[in-house]
Amino acid sequence: MDWVRGEKIGHGSFATISKAKPKKGSSDKALPPLMAVKSSQGSSSETLKNEKRVLGRIGTCPQIIRCFGDQNSFENGEKLHNLLLEYASGGSLADQVKLHGGKLPEPDIRRHTRAVLKGLSFVHAKGFVHCDIKLQNILFFDNGAAKIADFGLAKEASKTEEAKTEHRCELRGTPLYMSPESVNDNEYEPPCDIWALGCAVVEMATGKPAWNNREAESNIWKLLVRIGGEELPGIPEELSEEGRDFLSKCFVKDPRRRWTAEMLLNHAFVGGDDDDDDGSDDTVLLEEANRLSASPRCPFDFPEWVSCTSEPHDSHVVEISPESDYVFLYGSGGSTCIPFSPSDRVRQLFTDAKSCCSFSDDWVTVRNNNSF
Repeated sequence: MDWVRGEKIGHGSFATISKAKPKKGSSDKALPPLMAVKSSQGSSSETLKNEKRVLGRIGTCPQIIRCFGDQNSFENGEKLHNLLLEYASGGSLADQVKLHGGKLPEPDIRRHTRAVLKGLSFVHAKGFVHCDIKLQNILFFDNGAAKIADFGLAKEASKTEEAKTEHRCELRGTPLYMSPESVNDNEYEPPCDIWALGCAVVEMATGKPAWNNREAESNIWKLLVRIGGEELPGIPEELSEEGRDFLSKCFVKDPRRRWTAEMLLNHAFVGGDDDDDDGSDDTVLLEEANRLSASPRCPFDFPEWVSCTSEPHDSHVVEISPESDYVFLYGSGGSTCIPFSPSDRVRQLFTDAKSCCSFSDDWVTVRNNNSF
């Protein structure tokens, strides 16, 4: 698989993102003419490898970014791990909010929320949790389609109630979007994606985070204490009654009583609008979800419901960085363990560790090397 690296278009905590295209004369017909490549140094490539594994197991869905494979390379004396993905020319949902002056019209919010819900319904039915739903991880394409991206922190859902609540050493996600059960109980299951979606809807409607507080933005510890307490995010008055009711179903403290993606797809706020311009078939997606998931059909089904389907893999600290808006714990065989007490756990979340790569804007030919 030969391809050529182009200009850098972004970077995250673990990877740099560049444009990429197949090398001229390449016989690999599976690659599109333009892609995005996420690259990280070999020592910090676990999130990219996890993303490739999760996307491979989830399969194809119109609302999920496509992956064309991964590969190692040597560039400028560095060993890199590369993940080839669909190129989203429209940027992220966060970019769209900025382009509209800081707020989106409600019809757009409804349409984008429906697209994300369809993607989450598929992901959850396959037994996985995204763990980092936010505006920056929803990408747009030329045809107006919105797709969920960045599965680096995704994990398998847990099979049993005991597995959900066992004392694991992991704290992952973006603090402003984290759910109460994630903060208090280290619980990362499908309901945490629904809470995060609610936060994203608030941000689309107001242009501000759901926890809109200067103190919270500057002090992650105080923010997490608020999330784990009795307080709920504010529901914007500018939203319609349907929109406010939709958020009330997302912002339920008890994850067992929070609505599922499949249930929310039938909510009046997003229901009856199939104009997603993504070529998706709701009937097919919902049939797939029904086949693979035991989600309740109405709120009264919740008392005996367990939404989880598989045990997460091992964990260790990859990065914890207050400067990057992320608090991550993922991997295998690590020795760092965060105490289970919420207050003690949060106190140990801060470090200056940061991984950042940079590349030339020139095109660079990248070839598969079997020696890796």
